[in-house]
Amino acid sequence: MNIPFVTFRPLEKELNQELRNAFERVFDNSWYIDGKEDKAFEKAFAEYTNTKYCIGVGNGLDALMLILRAMNIGNGDEVIVPSNTYIATALAVTYVGATPIFVEPDIDTYNINPTLIEAKITEKTKAIMPVHLYGQPCDMDPIMQVAKKYNLYVIEDCAQAHGATYKGKVIGSFGDAAGFSFYPGKNLGALGDAGAVVTNNEELAVKIRALGNYGSDYKYHHIYKGVNSRLDELQAAFLSAKLPFMDKVNENRREIANKYLNGINNPFLKMPYVMKENVPVWHIFAVRCERRDELAAFLESKGIGTNKHYPIPMHLQECYKDLNIPKGALPIAEEISNTQLSLPLYYGMTEDEIQYVIDCINEFK
Repeated sequence: MNIPFVTFRPLEKELNQELRNAFERVFDNSWYIDGKEDKAFEKAFAEYTNTKYCIGVGNGLDALMLILRAMNIGNGDEVIVPSNTYIATALAVTYVGATPIFVEPDIDTYNINPTLIEAKITEKTKAIMPVHLYGQPCDMDPIMQVAKKYNLYVIEDCAQAHGATYKGKVIGSFGDAAGFSFYPGKNLGALGDAGAVVTNNEELAVKIRALGNYGSDYKYHHIYKGVNSRLDELQAAFLSAKLPFMDKVNENRREIANKYLNGINNPFLKMPYVMKENVPVWHIFAVRCERRDELAAFLESKGIGTNKHYPIPMHLQECYKDLNIPKGALPIAEEISNTQLSLPLYYGMTEDEIQYVIDCINEFK
Protein backbone atom coordinates (compact mmCIF):
# COMPACT_ATOMS: atom_id res chain seq x y z
CA MET A 1 0.00 0.00 0.00
CA ASN A 2 1.24 3.50 -0.84
CA ILE A 3 0.14 6.31 1.46
CA PRO A 4 1.42 9.85 0.78
CA PHE A 5 2.24 12.20 3.61
CA VAL A 6 -0.51 14.45 2.31
CA THR A 7 -2.92 14.61 -0.61
CA PHE A 8 -5.65 17.11 -1.45
CA ARG A 9 -7.51 14.75 -3.79
CA PRO A 10 -10.35 13.59 -1.50
CA LEU A 11 -11.41 17.11 -0.56
CA GLU A 12 -10.94 18.47 -4.08
CA LYS A 13 -13.07 15.64 -5.42
CA GLU A 14 -15.82 16.35 -2.89
CA LEU A 15 -15.72 20.10 -3.59
CA ASN A 16 -15.09 19.82 -7.30
CA GLN A 17 -18.22 21.63 -8.39
CA GLU A 18 -18.01 24.30 -5.68
CA LEU A 19 -14.44 25.14 -6.69
CA ARG A 20 -15.30 25.24 -10.37
CA ASN A 21 -18.27 27.48 -9.63
CA ALA A 22 -15.96 29.79 -7.67
CA PHE A 23 -13.60 30.07 -10.64
CA GLU A 24 -16.46 30.73 -13.03
CA ARG A 25 -17.86 33.50 -10.83
CA VAL A 26 -14.56 35.33 -10.74
CA PHE A 27 -13.85 34.79 -14.43
CA ASP A 28 -17.31 35.92 -15.49
CA ASN A 29 -17.16 38.96 -13.23
CA SER A 30 -13.76 39.97 -14.72
CA TRP A 31 -12.65 41.61 -11.45
CA TYR A 32 -9.56 40.13 -9.80
CA ILE A 33 -8.40 42.34 -6.92
CA ASP A 34 -10.35 43.96 -4.05
CA GLY A 35 -13.79 42.90 -5.16
CA LYS A 36 -16.89 41.26 -3.79
CA GLU A 37 -15.29 37.81 -3.39
CA ASP A 38 -12.63 39.22 -1.08
CA LYS A 39 -15.17 41.16 0.94
CA ALA A 40 -17.45 38.13 1.26
CA PHE A 41 -14.66 35.87 2.48
CA GLU A 42 -13.34 38.46 4.93
CA LYS A 43 -16.80 38.81 6.45
CA ALA A 44 -17.27 35.04 6.70
CA PHE A 45 -13.83 34.38 8.16
CA ALA A 46 -14.20 37.14 10.75
CA GLU A 47 -17.43 35.46 11.85
CA TYR A 48 -15.74 32.05 11.89
CA THR A 49 -12.94 33.32 14.16
CA ASN A 50 -15.35 35.34 16.31
CA THR A 51 -13.54 38.59 15.52
CA LYS A 52 -14.79 41.92 14.18
CA TYR A 53 -12.38 42.46 11.31
CA CYS A 54 -10.58 40.34 8.74
CA ILE A 55 -8.08 41.66 6.20
CA GLY A 56 -7.04 39.37 3.36
CA VAL A 57 -3.32 39.45 2.52
CA GLY A 58 -0.89 37.66 0.26
CA ASN A 59 0.33 34.96 2.67
CA GLY A 60 0.80 34.06 6.32
CA LEU A 61 4.23 35.66 6.64
CA ASP A 62 2.88 38.96 5.34
CA ALA A 63 0.01 38.71 7.83
CA LEU A 64 2.42 38.66 10.77
CA MET A 65 4.72 41.29 9.28
CA LEU A 66 1.85 43.70 8.61
CA ILE A 67 0.55 43.29 12.16
CA LEU A 68 3.98 44.17 13.55
CA ARG A 69 4.29 47.19 11.27
CA ALA A 70 0.83 48.40 12.21
CA MET A 71 1.86 48.21 15.86
CA ASN A 72 4.92 50.37 15.10
CA ILE A 73 7.27 47.60 16.17
CA GLY A 74 10.65 48.00 14.49
CA ASN A 75 14.33 48.80 14.96
CA GLY A 76 15.55 48.31 18.52
CA ASP A 77 12.44 46.40 19.61
CA GLU A 78 12.20 42.78 20.69
CA VAL A 79 9.43 40.26 20.12
CA ILE A 80 9.10 37.01 22.08
CA VAL A 81 8.67 33.99 19.79
CA PRO A 82 8.85 30.25 20.43
CA SER A 83 12.17 28.57 19.68
CA ASN A 84 10.29 25.68 18.08
CA THR A 85 8.29 26.71 15.03
CA TYR A 86 8.53 27.38 11.31
CA ILE A 87 10.96 30.15 10.46
CA ALA A 88 8.26 32.48 9.06
CA THR A 89 7.38 33.52 12.62
CA ALA A 90 10.88 34.85 13.26
CA LEU A 91 11.25 36.27 9.74
CA ALA A 92 8.23 38.50 10.25
CA VAL A 93 9.96 40.02 13.26
CA THR A 94 13.22 40.41 11.36
CA TYR A 95 11.53 42.05 8.36
CA VAL A 96 10.31 44.98 10.47
CA GLY A 97 13.78 45.47 11.95
CA ALA A 98 13.03 44.02 15.38
CA THR A 99 14.82 41.11 17.08
CA PRO A 100 13.18 37.72 17.72
CA ILE A 101 13.78 36.51 21.27
CA PHE A 102 13.42 32.75 21.45
CA VAL A 103 11.61 31.09 24.35
CA GLU A 104 11.71 27.33 24.71
CA PRO A 105 8.58 25.18 24.27
CA ASP A 106 6.97 22.73 26.63
CA ILE A 107 8.49 19.39 25.62
CA ASP A 108 5.07 17.70 25.72
CA THR A 109 2.93 20.22 23.82
CA TYR A 110 5.71 21.62 21.55
CA ASN A 111 4.20 25.08 22.11
CA ILE A 112 5.85 28.03 23.86
CA ASN A 113 6.20 27.47 27.61
CA PRO A 114 4.35 30.35 29.34
CA THR A 115 6.40 29.95 32.53
CA LEU A 116 9.59 30.90 30.67
CA ILE A 117 8.34 34.07 28.98
CA GLU A 118 8.69 36.56 31.83
CA ALA A 119 12.42 35.91 32.25
CA LYS A 120 13.01 36.99 28.63
CA ILE A 121 11.13 40.29 28.87
CA THR A 122 13.25 43.45 28.78
CA GLU A 123 12.56 47.15 28.35
CA LYS A 124 12.84 46.52 24.58
CA THR A 125 10.10 43.87 24.50
CA LYS A 126 7.02 45.00 22.64
CA ALA A 127 5.04 41.83 21.91
CA ILE A 128 4.60 38.11 22.49
CA MET A 129 3.93 35.98 19.41
CA PRO A 130 2.62 32.54 20.45
CA VAL A 131 2.34 29.93 17.68
CA HIS A 132 -0.45 27.35 17.80
CA LEU A 133 1.89 24.75 16.38
CA TYR A 134 0.66 21.63 14.57
CA GLY A 135 -2.93 22.75 15.21
CA GLN A 136 -2.54 22.54 19.01
CA PRO A 137 -3.62 25.72 20.83
CA CYS A 138 -1.14 27.38 23.17
CA ASP A 139 -1.90 27.76 26.87
CA MET A 140 -3.29 31.25 26.34
CA ASP A 141 -4.43 32.31 29.83
CA PRO A 142 -0.94 32.66 31.35
CA ILE A 143 0.36 34.21 28.13
CA MET A 144 -2.34 36.87 28.25
CA GLN A 145 -1.67 37.46 31.95
CA VAL A 146 2.04 38.14 31.48
CA ALA A 147 1.30 40.34 28.46
CA LYS A 148 -1.12 42.40 30.53
CA LYS A 149 1.39 42.66 33.39
CA TYR A 150 4.03 44.18 31.10
CA ASN A 151 1.67 45.99 28.72
CA LEU A 152 2.72 43.91 25.71
CA TYR A 153 0.90 43.15 22.49
CA VAL A 154 -0.11 39.54 21.81
CA ILE A 155 0.06 38.45 18.18
CA GLU A 156 -1.25 34.94 17.55
CA ASP A 157 0.37 32.92 14.79
CA CYS A 158 -2.55 30.75 13.71
CA ALA A 159 -1.03 29.48 10.46
CA GLN A 160 -1.58 25.83 11.42
CA ALA A 161 -4.65 25.99 13.63
CA HIS A 162 -7.75 27.14 11.75
CA GLY A 163 -10.76 26.35 13.94
CA ALA A 164 -8.89 25.05 17.00
CA THR A 165 -10.24 26.10 20.41
CA TYR A 166 -8.84 26.75 23.86
CA LYS A 167 -11.31 26.58 26.75
CA GLY A 168 -14.14 26.77 24.22
CA LYS A 169 -12.84 29.95 22.56
CA VAL A 170 -11.55 29.88 19.00
CA ILE A 171 -7.89 30.69 18.50
CA GLY A 172 -7.19 33.99 16.80
CA SER A 173 -9.61 35.79 19.11
CA PHE A 174 -7.35 36.03 22.18
CA GLY A 175 -4.65 38.50 21.23
CA ASP A 176 -4.58 41.99 19.77
CA ALA A 177 -4.39 40.45 16.29
CA ALA A 178 -3.75 37.10 14.64
CA GLY A 179 -2.19 35.97 11.40
CA PHE A 180 -3.45 33.07 9.29
CA SER A 181 -1.91 31.27 6.35
CA PHE A 182 -4.01 29.67 3.63
CA TYR A 183 -1.11 27.89 1.96
CA PRO A 184 -2.62 24.90 0.08
CA GLY A 185 -1.48 22.37 2.68
CA LYS A 186 -3.28 24.09 5.57
CA ASN A 187 -6.55 22.76 7.00
CA LEU A 188 -8.16 25.70 5.20
CA GLY A 189 -6.03 26.02 2.11
CA ALA A 190 -6.28 28.15 -1.01
CA LEU A 191 -5.18 26.93 -4.43
CA GLY A 192 -2.09 29.12 -4.14
CA ASP A 193 -0.58 31.47 -1.57
CA ALA A 194 -2.98 33.48 0.58
CA GLY A 195 -3.33 34.74 4.14
CA ALA A 196 -5.36 36.94 6.47
CA VAL A 197 -5.23 39.03 9.61
CA VAL A 198 -8.07 39.05 12.14
CA THR A 199 -8.51 41.52 14.96
CA ASN A 200 -11.10 43.25 17.12
CA ASN A 201 -9.22 46.57 16.91
CA GLU A 202 -10.71 48.81 14.21
CA GLU A 203 -7.76 51.22 14.13
CA LEU A 204 -5.34 48.33 13.69
CA ALA A 205 -7.50 46.77 10.96
CA VAL A 206 -7.66 50.01 8.96
CA LYS A 207 -3.90 50.49 9.18
CA ILE A 208 -3.12 46.88 8.20
CA ARG A 209 -5.36 47.14 5.16
CA ALA A 210 -3.64 50.33 4.08
CA LEU A 211 -0.15 48.92 4.68
CA GLY A 212 -0.93 45.92 2.50
CA ASN A 213 -2.23 48.16 -0.28
CA TYR A 214 0.95 50.19 -0.93
CA GLY A 215 0.24 52.25 2.19
CA SER A 216 -2.83 53.72 0.52
CA ASP A 217 -6.08 54.64 2.24
CA TYR A 218 -7.64 55.56 -1.10
CA LYS A 219 -6.43 55.42 -4.69
CA TYR A 220 -3.18 57.31 -5.33
CA HIS A 221 -3.11 58.64 -1.77
CA HIS A 222 -0.36 56.98 0.29
CA ILE A 223 -0.12 57.60 4.03
CA TYR A 224 2.42 54.83 4.77
CA LYS A 225 5.38 53.28 2.96
CA GLY A 226 3.40 50.13 2.40
CA VAL A 227 3.76 46.91 0.45
CA ASN A 228 1.67 44.96 -2.05
CA SER A 229 0.04 42.12 -0.12
CA ARG A 230 -3.61 41.50 -0.94
CA LEU A 231 -5.87 38.47 -1.12
CA ASP A 232 -6.89 38.17 -4.77
CA GLU A 233 -10.46 37.49 -5.85
CA LEU A 234 -9.78 33.99 -7.15
CA GLN A 235 -8.22 32.71 -3.94
CA ALA A 236 -10.92 34.44 -1.89
CA ALA A 237 -13.58 32.63 -3.94
CA PHE A 238 -11.85 29.26 -3.46
CA LEU A 239 -11.58 29.89 0.28
CA SER A 240 -15.25 30.86 0.47
CA ALA A 241 -16.10 27.55 -1.19
CA LYS A 242 -14.04 25.63 1.35
CA LEU A 243 -14.87 27.51 4.55
CA PRO A 244 -18.34 25.93 5.06
CA PHE A 245 -16.59 22.52 5.10
CA MET A 246 -13.97 23.60 7.63
CA ASP A 247 -15.58 22.01 10.66
CA LYS A 248 -16.17 18.76 8.77
CA VAL A 249 -12.51 18.68 7.70
CA ASN A 250 -11.29 19.33 11.24
CA GLU A 251 -13.60 16.69 12.72
CA ASN A 252 -12.32 14.13 10.23
CA ARG A 253 -8.74 14.98 11.17
CA ARG A 254 -9.60 14.56 14.85
CA GLU A 255 -11.09 11.13 14.14
CA ILE A 256 -7.91 10.03 12.37
CA ALA A 257 -5.73 11.43 15.15
CA ASN A 258 -7.77 9.61 17.79
CA LYS A 259 -7.32 6.34 15.88
CA TYR A 260 -3.58 6.93 15.89
CA LEU A 261 -3.58 7.80 19.59
CA ASN A 262 -5.57 4.69 20.48
CA GLY A 263 -3.94 2.31 18.01
CA ILE A 264 -0.23 3.11 18.01
CA ASN A 265 1.53 1.21 20.74
CA ASN A 266 5.27 1.34 20.24
CA PRO A 267 7.66 2.04 23.12
CA PHE A 268 10.10 3.77 20.77
CA LEU A 269 7.61 6.56 20.07
CA LYS A 270 6.57 9.56 22.13
CA MET A 271 2.98 10.34 21.16
CA PRO A 272 1.38 13.82 21.04
CA TYR A 273 -0.04 15.28 24.23
CA VAL A 274 -3.28 17.28 24.22
CA MET A 275 -4.10 19.68 27.04
CA LYS A 276 -7.58 19.06 28.45
CA GLU A 277 -8.48 22.70 27.67
CA ASN A 278 -7.83 22.20 23.97
CA VAL A 279 -9.71 20.99 20.93
CA PRO A 280 -6.91 20.70 18.36
CA VAL A 281 -7.33 20.47 14.59
CA TRP A 282 -4.30 18.24 13.92
CA HIS A 283 -2.67 20.10 11.06
CA ILE A 284 0.30 17.87 11.88
CA PHE A 285 0.36 14.59 13.81
CA ALA A 286 3.83 14.79 15.33
CA VAL A 287 5.53 11.92 17.13
CA ARG A 288 9.05 11.84 18.54
CA CYS A 289 11.52 9.02 18.22
CA GLU A 290 15.20 8.88 19.18
CA ARG A 291 15.71 6.78 16.04
CA ARG A 292 13.66 9.18 13.93
CA ASP A 293 15.59 8.71 10.69
CA GLU A 294 15.42 4.93 10.99
CA LEU A 295 11.69 5.11 11.58
CA ALA A 296 11.22 7.39 8.57
CA ALA A 297 13.24 5.03 6.36
CA PHE A 298 11.30 2.02 7.65
CA LEU A 299 7.95 3.67 6.90
CA GLU A 300 9.18 4.75 3.47
CA SER A 301 10.07 1.12 2.73
CA LYS A 302 6.45 0.30 3.54
CA GLY A 303 5.16 2.95 1.14
CA ILE A 304 4.25 5.47 3.86
CA GLY A 305 5.23 9.10 3.43
CA THR A 306 6.42 11.19 6.38
CA ASN A 307 7.87 14.65 6.99
CA LYS A 308 10.08 16.41 9.55
CA HIS A 309 8.78 19.64 11.13
CA TYR A 310 11.44 21.08 11.46
CA PRO A 311 14.87 19.37 11.18
CA ILE A 312 16.96 22.51 11.84
CA PRO A 313 15.83 24.84 14.63
CA MET A 314 15.66 28.54 13.80
CA HIS A 315 18.61 29.62 15.96
CA LEU A 316 20.90 27.19 14.10
CA GLN A 317 19.80 28.29 10.62
CA GLU A 318 22.54 30.09 8.71
CA CYS A 319 20.35 33.14 8.19
CA TYR A 320 20.21 33.68 11.97
CA LYS A 321 23.88 33.18 12.75
CA ASP A 322 24.02 36.94 13.43
CA LEU A 323 22.04 36.30 16.64
CA ASN A 324 25.06 34.37 17.96
CA ILE A 325 23.00 31.66 19.65
CA PRO A 326 25.26 28.60 19.94
CA LYS A 327 24.25 24.99 19.56
CA GLY A 328 23.01 23.69 22.90
CA ALA A 329 21.63 27.05 24.02
CA LEU A 330 18.05 26.02 23.27
CA PRO A 331 18.14 22.29 24.03
CA ILE A 332 14.39 21.61 23.92
CA ALA A 333 14.00 23.08 20.44
CA GLU A 334 17.04 21.09 19.35
CA GLU A 335 15.66 17.89 20.90
CA ILE A 336 12.38 18.30 19.04
CA SER A 337 14.15 19.08 15.76
CA ASN A 338 16.26 15.94 16.11
CA THR A 339 13.44 13.56 17.00
CA GLN A 340 10.16 14.86 15.49
CA LEU A 341 8.44 12.94 12.69
CA SER A 342 5.08 13.81 11.11
CA LEU A 343 2.77 10.98 10.11
CA PRO A 344 0.26 11.00 7.23
CA LEU A 345 -2.95 12.73 8.24
CA TYR A 346 -5.28 14.25 5.68
CA TYR A 347 -8.98 14.59 5.04
CA GLY A 348 -10.41 11.46 3.46
CA MET A 349 -7.92 8.86 4.67
CA THR A 350 -9.59 5.46 4.48
CA GLU A 351 -9.91 3.05 7.40
CA ASP A 352 -7.53 0.66 5.65
CA GLU A 353 -4.93 3.39 5.17
CA ILE A 354 -5.14 4.49 8.80
CA GLN A 355 -4.86 0.92 10.06
CA TYR A 356 -1.94 0.20 7.73
CA VAL A 357 0.00 3.17 9.17
CA ILE A 358 -0.78 2.00 12.71
CA ASP A 359 0.27 -1.59 11.98
CA CYS A 360 3.52 -0.57 10.31
CA ILE A 361 4.50 1.75 13.15
CA ASN A 362 3.75 -0.93 15.73
CA GLU A 363 5.92 -3.29 13.68
CA PHE A 364 8.97 -0.99 13.96
CA LYS A 365 11.56 -2.45 16.34
